[in-house]
Amino acid sequence: MKYLYSILLCTLCFFSKAQNPTNFTPATFNDPTRLARIKNAIPVIEKMYKAFSIANHVPGYAYGIVVDGQLLYKGADGYANLEEKIPATTSSMFRIASMSKSFTSLAILHLRDAGKIKLDDPVEMYIPELKGQGLTTDAPPITIRHLMSHSAGFPEDNPWGDRQLADSEKDLTDLINGKLSFSNVAGVEYEYSNLGFAMLGYIIHKVSGLSYDVYIKQNILDPLGMNTTTYEYTDIPKDKFAFGYRYINDKWRKEQPLKDGIYGAMGGMITSIDMFGKYVAMHEAAWPERNDKEDLPVKRSSIREMHQPARFISLNPSYMLPSGKKIATTGSYTYGLRWTIDAEHKKNIGHSGGLPGFGSNWQFLPDYGVGVILFANVTYAPTTAINTAVMDTLVQMAQLQPRQTSISPILAKRQQALIKIIPNWENTENLFAENFFDDYPIDMLISSATKLFKEVGSIVKVNNMIAENQLRGYCIIECKNGKLKLSFTLSPENPALIQEYHLQIQK
Repeated sequence: MKYLYSILLCTLCFFSKAQNPTNFTPATFNDPTRLARIKNAIPVIEKMYKAFSIANHVPGYAYGIVVDGQLLYKGADGYANLEEKIPATTSSMFRIASMSKSFTSLAILHLRDAGKIKLDDPVEMYIPELKGQGLTTDAPPITIRHLMSHSAGFPEDNPWGDRQLADSEKDLTDLINGKLSFSNVAGVEYEYSNLGFAMLGYIIHKVSGLSYDVYIKQNILDPLGMNTTTYEYTDIPKDKFAFGYRYINDKWRKEQPLKDGIYGAMGGMITSIDMFGKYVAMHEAAWPERNDKEDLPVKRSSIREMHQPARFISLNPSYMLPSGKKIATTGSYTYGLRWTIDAEHKKNIGHSGGLPGFGSNWQFLPDYGVGVILFANVTYAPTTAINTAVMDTLVQMAQLQPRQTSISPILAKRQQALIKIIPNWENTENLFAENFFDDYPIDMLISSATKLFKEVGSIVKVNNMIAENQLRGYCIIECKNGKLKLSFTLSPENPALIQEYHLQIQK
C-alpha cells in the first residue's frame, strides 16, 4: 500500500510539474522609444481638445492620457464655475454619468468572487417584486448577468433615467411592484437600461448590507486611492465642483445638480481626472495575463472579464474614423463597458457618460496600454468622437504597436524540430499529434516541401517564431532565392504536439 501511494504521489508531482504555469512569459512592448513618441504627440492632442471645446460651447473640460498604468499627461481649460470664474483643473470634480456603470459592475464581480452571488442568479432572489414579470409568459427569469449586459428586456431609458438620480430604494421597488413595461424578452436583445443598473445598486445593498456607494468606496475607491470621489455633490467644496451647463439660445444655462439616490449606481459618480486616472490605470494593469502577485482591488481575471463582449450590439462595415479613414468595426456591451474591435484587430474598451450639464468618455486599448479620459461640463457633450480621434492620433503619430505575445518554450522547441526534418520528413517520432499523418500523408508532405525548396533554394536563415498564442505561430525562413512561411498549431495534450502545419511561399 505504501509503495502504491509513493507511485501515485510521484505521478501527481509529474503532472503538476508538467502543467506548472510559472514558466509562462507575458506579452511585452519591445519598443524602447515608445513612451517618447507618445509624449511628442501631446501638443497635437492639446490642440484637438481645445478645438473641441470651442466647437461644442464647453464651459470647462479636463482630460488625461494614461499609459502603462500611469497618468502620463493631464490638462484642463475653461471654467468649472462660470458665474464665479473658477477655472477647471484636473482636480475639478465632474459628474461622469454612465461612466459610473462599470464601478457598479465591478462591485458585483467583487461580490461574485467572494461567493456572495452568482451572475446567473435570478434578480427576483433579491428583488421579489420582479417575480413573474416579462414581456411574454415564456420569457426566462431576468438574471444579474442580463442587468449587467443591458439584455434584461427593459426599454432604452436615457431621457427618463437621467432624471431619476435622486430616487430612493423605495421609489425603485414601488416602480417595480407596479409592474414594468418591457420592450423585449430577457436574454435576446441589447437595449440600454439605466433601470437595470439601479437594480444592480439595490442588489449590492441587499447582499452586502452596505449601500452601493459605500460598498464601492470601501472595496474599490479607497484601495485605489480615489479618496475624493463621491456620489453626492453636496459633499464637495464649492470651489472644486464642476457645475453643469446647457448651451441654449446662444448662452449657457446652469443646470441644477441632482442628489445621490439609488439611480446613482447607473450614473451618479463625481470624480476628477486625478482620481479617475487611477481607475483607468487599474484596468490597464489587468493586462497582460501573468503570474505576478495580485495587487488590485478586484482579481485581474475579473477585470479582464469586464473586457470581453457579453451582448452583441452592432456591426458597421464602413465605420468612418474622425480622420476620414473607413474601417469595419463591430461593437458589444460587456459588464458596464462597451467593447469594439476593428478590421485591424484593435480592441477598444470604455464608456461614455451624459447627463443634463455633463458629457464624458474614457476608452483604452488593452493591447496597446494606452487610455484617454475627457470630462466636460455641458449637457451631453459629444466626448466619444473626440476621444476616438485622440486615440487614433496617438496610435498613428506614435506608431504604436500591440504587445508582442511571448514565444512559449514548447513553441520554440517544436519550431527547431520541424526545421530539422523538412524537406525530407525523417525522424518524426514524438513530434506530431495522432491526427497529423492522417491529415497530412507523408508522401504529400515530402513532395510539397521538395517542390518548394527547389524553387527558393537552401535555407540561409530561420527567423524567430511570431507567436499568435502559446500554442500557435509562424516563422519566416529565408532561402537563397526566396522566403517560406512555416506555420503550425500545437495540440492541447501535455507535452503539446504538432497537429496542424503549413509551408508556403512568402510573397
